[in-house]
This record gives sequence, C-alpha cells and structure tokens, in this order.
Amino acid sequence: MNTSINEKEIQGHKNGFLALILITFIYLLAFFVVICSAIAVINPILFIACIIYLCAGWVLYLGLKVLKPGEALVLTLFGKYVGTLKGDGFFFVNPFCTAVNPAADTKLGQSGDISDNGKNKISAAFSLSGTNGAVDASMKNKKISLKVMTLSNSRQKVNDILGNPVEIAVAVMWKVTDTAKAVFAVDNYKEYLSLQCDTAVRNVVKLYPYDVTENVDTTGDGKADDGSLRGSTELVANRIMEEIQGKVADAGIEIVDARITYLAYAPEIAAAMLQRQQAAAVVDARKLIVDGAVGMVELALERLNEKELVELDEERKAAMVSNLLVVLCGNHDAQPVVNSGSLY
Repeated sequence: MNTSINEKEIQGHKNGFLALILITFIYLLAFFVVICSAIAVINPILFIACIIYLCAGWVLYLGLKVLKPGEALVLTLFGKYVGTLKGDGFFFVNPFCTAVNPAADTKLGQSGDISDNGKNKISAAFSLSGTNGAVDASMKNKKISLKVMTLSNSRQKVNDILGNPVEIAVAVMWKVTDTAKAVFAVDNYKEYLSLQCDTAVRNVVKLYPYDVTENVDTTGDGKADDGSLRGSTELVANRIMEEIQGKVADAGIEIVDARITYLAYAPEIAAAMLQRQQAAAVVDARKLIVDGAVGMVELALERLNEKELVELDEERKAAMVSNLLVVLCGNHDAQPVVNSGSLY
C-alpha cells in the first residue's frame, strides 16, 4: 500500500466570482473587438488574439469549482497530485487540473450513495454558468464527501467459537479524514472499506459464543469469562470497530462507530437452538421452584418444633416432607386426600 502521499490543502483560491466576472468580461470585450473589425481597421494581432480567445477561452471556465459544506476535490495536474480543495465556496484553479475520485461511481447502498437517475450523465459533457457561478458538471461526481456516512453491509453467516452458524449484520459509521490517501493509497476506498468490514466481523465473531458458555475464553488472557455475542453486543461492536480501524487507517478513513443491527442463529439450527433455550429455561425454573420448596418445608418443620404443636418421628417427617414437596413442586393443583386411619 502506498502511503507516501499525504493530503495538502489548496489555499487562497476562493476567488471564483472574480474569475467568472473577469473571464466573461474579456469574452464580451473580444466579441466587441471582432464586431468592430468589420467597421474599422483594427490591429491584426489584436484581432487574431480575440478570435483565439473566443474559440478557446471557454477552457478557463473549467477552472471554476463550487463546493458545498462537507465536500472536497482531489486535484491532479498532468498526473501529479497538486492538492485538495476543501471548504464551501466558489473557487478558481488551474483549468487543466483534473479531479480524481476512483470510488465516484461505486454504490454500496449506504448513506451518500443516492442515485440521481442519470442526470449527471446528461450534464457531464458541458459546464454551467449563471448568476450563481459556474459549475463544472464533469467534476460533479468526483467530489469526495467528508461527512460521516453509514455503511450497512448485508447479513453474514459466520460460525461462532463453538461452531454454531450465526447470522450477523453490522452498521459502520465512517468518514474520510485524508483525501489523498483515500484516493491514491487504495484502488477504491469504498470497496476496500466494505471488504475490511466483512473480514473484521468474521475475525471477531469467531472468538465469541452466541450465548454465555462455560470454559470459553473470549479475551485471549487464558481465563474463561462470560463474554457472548448476545450478552456483550457493545463490547463485540467496539472490538469490530477497532479491528476495522486498524485496517483502514492507511486509506485515510476514520471509523466513528460500529453497531450490531442483526444477530440470530442461522435458520438451519434456529429451531434446535430455540428448543435448547426453552429446555434450559425450564431447568432453571424447576431449580428455582425446588430451592423455594425445600426452604418452605424446612421453615414448616422448624415452626412445628418451636410451637410444639405435634411430635413427629422420622417416618412422619419423611411423609410430611414428601407430601409438601409434591404439592409445592407439582405442575397441577394438589388433590387433597383425607386420611382417617393411622400410618401404622
């Protein structure tokens, strides 16, 4: 990756209105001289100069650039990088400068990549001029947005650390911080970013289980922890963001934030995993019920002994405990049975 070219901002060229007025005035003056030549004799050199200007003076209009807030133009002159125009306003630069943006026509379905229904193709062959200034239509698609944009890649199917297939989607907020690196360090910075996002998601997701699992190390310190994709979404997202930033820093891109927008088991195992989760929930609920029932039985026996309401031998205590546990832990309402006899 070539990272030797650093961004340099072009200063002192915010004089588009003055240049527009001057170029147009000279055009009118040349036209007036040519008209007058038909009436009176005029210096041949002046006449030829005016003719040449009327034929080729329109080239100067190509040096007029209009930028809105949050836009930039990377300019080259005969293949050499001359600088970057930044800031809103009306600029005039060397008309032979060419704007470069290899990712201009790349559409990733993200914010900022909105189709204009082919209007730019129609207007790309000429320049517009008027009271609001001149716009080089051929440069319109070459502008680089400096705003924060959101890239939402499609869902990916990735195996977690246990080998279970998981579907995950991540939204990445990013912006261009160095236009020169974005243009010259990589072939297409949008595609490069998209590829690095996919790679980072796969590299990070495979380190975590979908749900909390025992004896799994997700931090790499050799100790088991309770990290998981479902329970530690913010931690996983931050780790993905750091992974992407490490890859795209040399391309002049800054990752502002990353968030998980979709997370689920793959369809082929979703039903089985749902049954597993339901079974685990039932087991946890039963465990809680049994713990509570044992505590209630223990409390009942202690209260009976304190009040000395009845003396129970070991066999009667066992029968009482059994009956209470059946009543407290049963799935259905208890059916009372009247015992009119004796246990012996």
